[in-house]
Amino acid sequence: MHIRLDDEDRQVVFGQCLGRALKGRGRIYLEGELGAGKTTLTRGILRAHGHAGAVKSPTYTLVEPYELTEGRVYHFDLYRLGDPEELEFIGGRDLFTDDALCIVEWPSRGKGWLPLPDLSVALSLCGSGREALLEAHTEHGRVLLEALSLDATLADMISEERETP
Repeated sequence: MHIRLDDEDRQVVFGQCLGRALKGRGRIYLEGELGAGKTTLTRGILRAHGHAGAVKSPTYTLVEPYELTEGRVYHFDLYRLGDPEELEFIGGRDLFTDDALCIVEWPSRGKGWLPLPDLSVALSLCGSGREALLEAHTEHGRVLLEALSLDATLADMISEERETP
C-alpha cells in the first residue's frame, strides 16, 4: 500500500490512523533517509494513544518508553547502534512483548537481532512531500493494512501505484 503525505500535517494524521489501527500493540519498523519523517510519523502514532507532549527521536538513548492509556509504547531509534547485540544489553528482548507497541526507526541496524515486524513503513521524499510504502509481514500486519485501507481519513492519501517525484 502506498500513502501520499503532502506535508507534515498529513504525516501526523497518517500516524494517528495507524495508531488507532494498532490498538496499542504490534511492531512497526520505519525506514527512510534522515529527514524522511520517521519521528513525525511516530508523533502521530503516539497522539492516537493519548500522548500530547513532545516526541523526540531517542538517538542517543536508543529507546524512549511511554506509559499511555492503551499500554506501553517503546520508541526505538537505532541510527547510532554500533552492533545489534547492544539491544541485548539494554534489555531489548523484554520490551518486544505481545502486549506492547514497539516503533523502531532504522531497523536495518538491528538486523539479526530484532523480531519480525508486523508492518514495515518505508518513507521516501516525493516532490515537496513524502510517500509511505507499507508492507505487512505477519497476520497482524495484514489486519492493519486492511483497517488502513478502509479508513475514510486516509482515502485521498492512498494510491495503488508508487508515484515518481
